[in-house]
Amino acid sequence: MGRAATAASPQRFASVTSRNSKGQVQSNVEEVKPFPAVERRRSSAVPSQQREAGELAIFQELGKALTSSLQLDQVLRTIMEKIDEFLRPDNWSLLLLDEAKQELYFELAVGKASQALKDVRIKVGQGIAGWVAQHGEAVVVPDTSKDTRFFGKVDEKTKMETQSIVAVPVKFRDTCLGVIELINCFGPEGFDSRDLNLLEALADFAAIALENARHVKRIHELTITDDCTTLYNARHMGFILETEIYRSQRYNYEFSLVFIDLDHFKEVNDTHGHLIGSKLLAEIGSALKTHCRLIDFAFRYGGDEFVILLPQTSKDNSLNVARRLHKMIREMRWLEQADLKVRITPSIGVASYPVDSKTKEGLLHLADEAMYLVKNTNRDSVAAANIGILPDTLANAESAS
Repeated sequence: MGRAATAASPQRFASVTSRNSKGQVQSNVEEVKPFPAVERRRSSAVPSQQREAGELAIFQELGKALTSSLQLDQVLRTIMEKIDEFLRPDNWSLLLLDEAKQELYFELAVGKASQALKDVRIKVGQGIAGWVAQHGEAVVVPDTSKDTRFFGKVDEKTKMETQSIVAVPVKFRDTCLGVIELINCFGPEGFDSRDLNLLEALADFAAIALENARHVKRIHELTITDDCTTLYNARHMGFILETEIYRSQRYNYEFSLVFIDLDHFKEVNDTHGHLIGSKLLAEIGSALKTHCRLIDFAFRYGGDEFVILLPQTSKDNSLNVARRLHKMIREMRWLEQADLKVRITPSIGVASYPVDSKTKEGLLHLADEAMYLVKNTNRDSVAAANIGILPDTLANAESAS
């Protein structure tokens, strides 16, 4: 990996990145308690028994953190403090692996130039950290100028100088999740095997914390996601709708609900089987998601019904969206990869906040009622609460039939 920062002053910062519920990256910077410059290197004069007692205390504290909290940030901060306390590098970082892109990114960085690292990415195999991620082995580099794997681009970005590196993989079972990298941590007697063993043990704790966090995330996703379509489910729709009502009340926004029901979907199941029917639902769900804005939410409400929530969207604008979705669904040839080219039409209902209702129950009822107005007449059209069926969509449906 490249050169991180050399501590020109005892003041230290921790840069921690996280993601919010919409997947956006957030960065937080906190000052970390500094260590006096005279204590920057671990003293070899510390009695062996005292060192063993301190290391045992680390493992006890980390074990307690892992079993008492599923909060990844809390466990990583405990590890950060212990690396500072016992190994005292000038700078150190936790890089996590983006499996899709096969790149390492800085999840946590401690040091003067930590802010400069938040957007840096390193390919697997590139630099010391990239090599460690690729091979799953620890590396101790006492002099970076003599190691051909060293990647100097990071030093150029941080304007600092890396003289030595210790990097260990963060592995869960045989899978590398990331790398812990210490910069300029060599004392007068180098970086001994006991220090390396301690760092590897800390990396193991980090791996357990990361894997726990991933499991929690997967479980959460399962509770809010529909298995067939990967859209949000009806349970999550209730939560999002309540949130949107609160936000719209506070900031005087409008928003709209679009209910979509597939006409004669049962005939698809009866003709082609339920497996094909599920594939059709998944394909339509994917198309709906593609036609949504980033701020919109798409849900599978149940059976062959879908709901689109359009934040900050007036009733007039939501009717235009409903018209486009109606046209897209009815004109598309579905399941072409299965050589079926299924055609299906939708019945769509629209209700808006606050013009139609200011409550969750009221909006759901009115959008559902508008949709059933279409289904109980000619189907294949769009209706709006307190307006009725839109003549232009009805005319289009009749001309195509």
